[in-house]
Amino acid sequence: MKLYFKYMSILLKAQMQYRFSFWLLSFGQLFLPLSVFAGVYFLFERFGNIKGWNFFEVALCFGVINMAFSITECFVRGFDLFSNLVVSGDFDRILLRPRSTFIQVLGSQFEFTRVGRLLQSIMVLVWAATNLSIKWTLFKVITLILMVISGIFIFTGIFILAATLCFWTIQGLEVANIFTYGGKEMAQYPLSIYKKWIARFFTFIIPFGCVNYLPLMYILDKAHQNEYLYMLTPLMGIVFIVPCLVIWEIGVKRYRSTGS
Repeated sequence: MKLYFKYMSILLKAQMQYRFSFWLLSFGQLFLPLSVFAGVYFLFERFGNIKGWNFFEVALCFGVINMAFSITECFVRGFDLFSNLVVSGDFDRILLRPRSTFIQVLGSQFEFTRVGRLLQSIMVLVWAATNLSIKWTLFKVITLILMVISGIFIFTGIFILAATLCFWTIQGLEVANIFTYGGKEMAQYPLSIYKKWIARFFTFIIPFGCVNYLPLMYILDKAHQNEYLYMLTPLMGIVFIVPCLVIWEIGVKRYRSTGS
């Protein structure tokens, strides 16, 4: 991890060389998701609720998912842009270094301008939490924190899987964005509003339900039985990264170089 923080320090200094550009991009990232959130607001302004979920309940879900995604985009950007390393042949040099390929790719790129999007997510989350009549307890606070952490691990796992595809396809596939950016858009709403097969897929295969639905039921006191089981579901989302790392290692062993 010392190497990872060294990468982070170097790239932060590099991005801060052009401070006006950095803060301008951060400012843009602050307001860019507002158009999406405005769409959510006007949707509820028109219909009132969606399958029993009101605006502030969905806003809480929106804040959690976007916070997790913005943190992931900031610190796991190396895997999102991994195809560039494969196409240019730079991954060959990574393999020659006596360090973990995972850490090197993880530290190859950071997007610190995502701090703007993170700030916007925090504001939405705080606004939603203060407008909901939630009886906050220590367990509920821990659950909320675990929801964000779980979301980070799930998005990281998806980025890793998308990067692993590059060992077979060289170029990154746009279809992977269905589960990264598309997954973010879908997970901004509780899974119960979708068809059952979609909810099951995104609970048992890609466990977004362990972030935005099951623990949310516990926080909002909608889980009338086995509530502590709902509280612990974010841990299942964290475990999702394990098979993703296994597949990554299989991909690394499969890699034969691009010949660049």
